[in-house]
Amino acid sequence: MFQPDDPLAPPAPVFDAPWQAQALALADTMVRTGHITAQDWGDTLGAALKAAAEAGAADTADTYYSAVVTALEQITEAQIGITSDARAARRSAWEDAYRRTPHGQPVEL
Repeated sequence: MFQPDDPLAPPAPVFDAPWQAQALALADTMVRTGHITAQDWGDTLGAALKAAAEAGAADTADTYYSAVVTALEQITEAQIGITSDARAARRSAWEDAYRRTPHGQPVEL
């Protein structure tokens, strides 16, 4: 017999990690502010998911959120005018700053 969810139980987490929510919030903000269209976002995310599936990636949350990041990178390069080289340089600078920042301190570029 089907039992309804316990209405007094705390809700299950929607995201496995904060960055997943942040990535989707970034995409939503880009759409809402007119930097990209919802159609472009959907098409780009769909293409990233299709590419992941064609590459043999399992249908998991990790695959989905990796595709979200890939789509954000691609659409940023295509729609906003950031080159892949500039994005790669910024990512490298961020990773270097992250590695040299003491635990618990804010990362600064």
